[in-house]
Amino acid sequence: MDPKPLRIVDYDPRWRERFAEVGSALRAALGARAVRIDHIGSTAVPGLAAKDVVDIQITVMDLAAADGWPDELIPGVVRRYRGIADDHVPPGLVADVGEWTKHYWASRRSVHVHVREAGRANQRYALLFRDYLRADALAAASYGLLKRALAEWAPDDWETYFAVKDPACDLILAGAEQWAARTQWTPGPSDV
Repeated sequence: MDPKPLRIVDYDPRWRERFAEVGSALRAALGARAVRIDHIGSTAVPGLAAKDVVDIQITVMDLAAADGWPDELIPGVVRRYRGIADDHVPPGLVADVGEWTKHYWASRRSVHVHVREAGRANQRYALLFRDYLRADALAAASYGLLKRALAEWAPDDWETYFAVKDPACDLILAGAEQWAARTQWTPGPSDV
């Protein structure tokens, strides 16, 4: 998968700054074509250990609209898949391909940009997962410990990392869904 060794680092407040810089550039480039631009993933959760990669989700009304976007979305952020990529489908959720497809751009290991369609399962998952971990410090800390253990156990084995991490995220999602129902969660405003 990725030739770079897996490394989990302590939370870095500069991740927010990196998101703000790239997110603003994406907003300037895309304007209203991006319904939302959000900081997602572990670097979006204060205090959570993570890979030093800022994940950004761009939400669009129609994923096909991103087909015509340039291969270099903004300077240094380039398309990684010419076709459509798929996200991991948690067990028991709708396996409809349309619910889990995305487009994907990235810079050299510091930013990953996931373009997903509004209202799809994968678009909601990213926002719910982030918001739940922000609200539940124990779940976030436990997730951080799991990622650190995986990085120590298999630092060069990305397949094993994702084979263990994806089901762990599915367990977290189960708690997140209960939290969402209890709190009547809805995504807040776009980050940019």
